[in-house]
Amino acid sequence: MMLDIRDLHANAGNKAILKGLTLSIAPGQVHAIMGPNGSGKSTLSHVLAGKPGYEVTGGTVTWQGRDLLSMPAEERAAAGIFLAMQYPVEIPGVTTINFLRAAVNAQARLRGEKEPDAVTFLRRVKEEREKLNMSDEMVKRPVNVGFSGGEKKRNEVLQMAILKPALAILDETDSGLDIDALKVVAGGINALRAPDRSFLMITHYQRLLDYIAPDFVHVLAAGRIVTSGGPELARRLEAEGYDGIVKVA
Repeated sequence: MMLDIRDLHANAGNKAILKGLTLSIAPGQVHAIMGPNGSGKSTLSHVLAGKPGYEVTGGTVTWQGRDLLSMPAEERAAAGIFLAMQYPVEIPGVTTINFLRAAVNAQARLRGEKEPDAVTFLRRVKEEREKLNMSDEMVKRPVNVGFSGGEKKRNEVLQMAILKPALAILDETDSGLDIDALKVVAGGINALRAPDRSFLMITHYQRLLDYIAPDFVHVLAAGRIVTSGGPELARRLEAEGYDGIVKVA
């Protein structure tokens, strides 16, 4: 098993958010987590990525046989965990190309690998940005500064394509995207699907799952997964809403 979460409890500040969440993800699988506002979806993504401000109060998270919760955020990233944020941050003064180069080099050092030479790196960026309809000018601009919502999400997918994580956590990647941007972003994600790469997609809406077919769909409510199924569960949620399904579960 790639990722194994058992009875996870976590607080944001003094408030208990996750209240016994259990989930397992095998290599190559795509899991979607859906749920009402305040159910703990983003908290789960932040806890897995090691974002400060969250306290784990119980349970275990095992990543490829290792205790994930004992690893600092940078070590988790080097070990293959990537978080595409719902609201990507702006970094004035740092160009996207320099940000990507710094991230690639930092991960190579932490893994004990050789940093890629400049020519190889720039070729990779060119190949991946063209797949996402991103211009050369975009990667020369400060990270996300002045970007539209769709451009920010494409930039997140570009980072994922360059870093090639083992597990990509997508926290409402479809938020704020029009249909054309959604198709491009989804196409970029689908191109990265591989037997040794898994995805955990967090979303409110079925429409993302129309373009990225999940293997499993889970409903998160009140801090725990209350029911799971296949893609048909997402379609049922779209038709019926959460209330009936959560009450039944």
